[in-house]
Amino acid sequence: MKIILFVCTENSARSQMAEGFFNFYNKNPEYVVISAGTEPAKTIKPFAIEVMKERGIDISKQTPKVLTLSMAQSAYKIYTMGCIETCPLTPPEKTEDWELEDPGNRPIRTFRKIRTEIEKIVKKTVHRL
Repeated sequence: MKIILFVCTENSARSQMAEGFFNFYNKNPEYVVISAGTEPAKTIKPFAIEVMKERGIDISKQTPKVLTLSMAQSAYKIYTMGCIETCPLTPPEKTEDWELEDPGNRPIRTFRKIRTEIEKIVKKTVHRL
């Protein structure tokens, strides 16, 4: 089993959407996905849940998790969402940064734009694996 780890600061939007898309597109049972954050929020952002539902993917049952050293060590590959400088637990030899804007508390159109970027990158990533 190879663990794919998606990391962002709060684990409340970008990395959660990436996890949802990876689970949707990945058909290889050898890969398991986890998302986590360096400073996890209490819940997933409602706009993240809403824009993923627009793609037919329900992430409402996912929960933010704290990034641990154990997660980073056991990961086959780590993808950060634009926070590589603040992710000290991500070894450079297995980490790739996607440089995605943090939607924060922005309008839903920002979440849609970032969702579309994440979907494209995840599809390419799944294909490469």
